[in-house]
Amino acid sequence: MTKLNNFFAGVGRRKSSVAQIRLNAGTGAYLVNGEVVEIPLEVKKILDIVDRTGKLDISVIVRGGGYSGQVGAIVLGIARALVELNEEFRSTLRKAGYLTRDARIKERKKPGLKKARRAPQWAKR
Repeated sequence: MTKLNNFFAGVGRRKSSVAQIRLNAGTGAYLVNGEVVEIPLEVKKILDIVDRTGKLDISVIVRGGGYSGQVGAIVLGIARALVELNEEFRSTLRKAGYLTRDARIKERKKPGLKKARRAPQWAKR
């Protein structure tokens, strides 16, 4: 916990998205980039696993990537913040796979190819 402020922080990354998370004791408010939005299903799952649904206010700052990458980054950040909140959550979240950083990123395009692996059409004759 941060000494001056009463919150628990976590950072999550997925593809090209980066999410900064702050957890406070509260009523279950969920803010993304300063706006109140509906909690995604993946975030509800992680809160259900540790039985913290409706007990924490979650504030998120997320940048980069698309919806899928951003939600993945948010979930990892929340998992890391929950471990900071209570170290006993570590084994539960690890078994559920929420503390593992998904390292898959888009493969780069190679010269002479149309995409990362797609070669131009080839005619035998």
